[in-house]
Amino acid sequence: MNNTTYSPKKAEIERKWYILDASDKSLGRVATEAAKLLRGKHKPTYTPNMDTGDFVIIVNCKDAVFTGHKLDQKVYRHHSGYIGGMKETTARVMMEKAPEKAMMHAIKGMLPHNSLGRQMLKKLRVYAGSEHENAAQKPEVWEVK
Repeated sequence: MNNTTYSPKKAEIERKWYILDASDKSLGRVATEAAKLLRGKHKPTYTPNMDTGDFVIIVNCKDAVFTGHKLDQKVYRHHSGYIGGMKETTARVMMEKAPEKAMMHAIKGMLPHNSLGRQMLKKLRVYAGSEHENAAQKPEVWEVK
């Protein structure tokens, strides 16, 4: 009986490109699917301490929806580092100005908060409209449930 755990080698990891359409879908639902694909949890070779995930392209972020009263109640905060440097932005303003940022923020929170998560985030491309510049990679369409 073999008691060794399988761990994929770097050369054995196959990466595909997937495209997700966020139009008329909840921002959080799209973000969870993207995080799952970036981590590689949909593959049988998933390893928690390795980046086995795929590349993800998200289009139509401007058409993603928030449920309930989140557009007015959800607040994105960041600090400049200076005294009184707290900046606040509501989800409504964020979706009008930079919908890609809102999607990136949601996905980043679902990935590991370490160097592995930062490495996974580099495989993400987010676009506000339906046009993207990754047609050469021949991305497959991934249906968001």
